[in-house]
Amino acid sequence: MNTGDTAWVLVSAAMVLLMTPGLAFFYGGMTRAKAVLNMMMMSFGAIAVVGVLWVLYGYSMSFGTDAFAGLLGNPLEKFGLAGILATGDDMPLAGTIPEIVFVGFQAVFAIITVALISGAVADRTKFSSWIVFAGIFATIVYFPVAHWVFDLNKDASGKGIGGWLGQGLGVIDFAGGTAVHINAGAAGLALALLLGKRKGFGKDPSHRPHNLPFVMLGAGLLWFGWFGFNAGSALGANGIAGYAWINTLAAPCAAVLGWLIVERIRDGHATSLGAASGAVSGMVAITPACTALTPLWSLVLGLLAGAVCALAVGLKYRLDYDDSLDVVGVHLVGGIAGTLFIGLAA
Repeated sequence: MNTGDTAWVLVSAAMVLLMTPGLAFFYGGMTRAKAVLNMMMMSFGAIAVVGVLWVLYGYSMSFGTDAFAGLLGNPLEKFGLAGILATGDDMPLAGTIPEIVFVGFQAVFAIITVALISGAVADRTKFSSWIVFAGIFATIVYFPVAHWVFDLNKDASGKGIGGWLGQGLGVIDFAGGTAVHINAGAAGLALALLLGKRKGFGKDPSHRPHNLPFVMLGAGLLWFGWFGFNAGSALGANGIAGYAWINTLAAPCAAVLGWLIVERIRDGHATSLGAASGAVSGMVAITPACTALTPLWSLVLGLLAGAVCALAVGLKYRLDYDDSLDVVGVHLVGGIAGTLFIGLAA
């Protein structure tokens, strides 16, 4: 066990957990005033539900031995975190850190993924219905997809025994472009289509963001946590973490500029909402690619992601689907852009 690596991953896990309250501010400020508390509670509800399920069977489904032809990990193998709770010399390790620390780090990834989806259905979802959905989505979608992408365990001979996307197909997703952002964005699109549009969609001025300072605060908290999200995925205090950290700075900075340029050309002026959304789009895009690109290529990716996502969020009016807070335009499109860009520039 390496104590420095362990300390860094513990700090990173706390930073990533802070992203969900940050998301509550980000989404809460984007809704109309009467929906803000429900919107923020949806983020905190995700923490509660997914946190419980993760301890019970979520970790086992995500990182247990292959079951059902590799579609998920065995949910009973580590049920209730059985077998990984020792603290002495027999303490199981995940690389150079205790496995229980790895459990905590991956738990907050599951939480933020579910919370992200809530933005697609803001202002038209009951809290009780959201809680039920959060548990179902985590169980039948996130945990299996996390197993496909993040479970990179190998047997004694070095053969991969999990993660058919990450190991079998060689998909590069360092910190969650596929498992987190594309996953959440696709789910958000499905929910938006299923629930239909809000009354006055695209016409009612009351649907505009009611508190832009909340949005900016939320974006700042998200950006802070994202350094733990990406650099913490190195699972060590090392050069890989440093590489991910600098790219997590570079891409969102460029993405802000890309988004604001599009706003200036399209609308005649740049906005604070655009700056916040641009930063998030850059964070999303760099997530899968943060150790695959040089900082210069990260700037290019960020600039492109900001511009592309700024254009994508406007498509909901042309295609007539009500993605309330642009989960599809930012997370689905940004996640796809970052994943595909690896093949072009890495």
